[in-house]
Amino acid sequence: MEYLKTVKEFVVEHFLYGDGDQLTEGTSFLGSAIIDSTGILELVSFLEETYGVSIDGEELVPENLDSLINIDRFLQKKLNGKK
Repeated sequence: MEYLKTVKEFVVEHFLYGDGDQLTEGTSFLGSAIIDSTGILELVSFLEETYGVSIDGEELVPENLDSLINIDRFLQKKLNGKK
């Protein structure tokens, strides 16, 4: 859960315009209409730049990027060299 704070701050600032009161670790970005398909690309860019990872097309799935907790798990796997 080490990545949650930084990613949450980014999502709140860029997609919720500072109002992140309702955003929990498990809130679905797509299901809650927080982030659309264009926003996912912005989020991916942020993750790649911030954490020095490369996210491949086949990794652009909800299981990896649709909530704070999913992103945290995904980054832990990526940064620990597991795929």
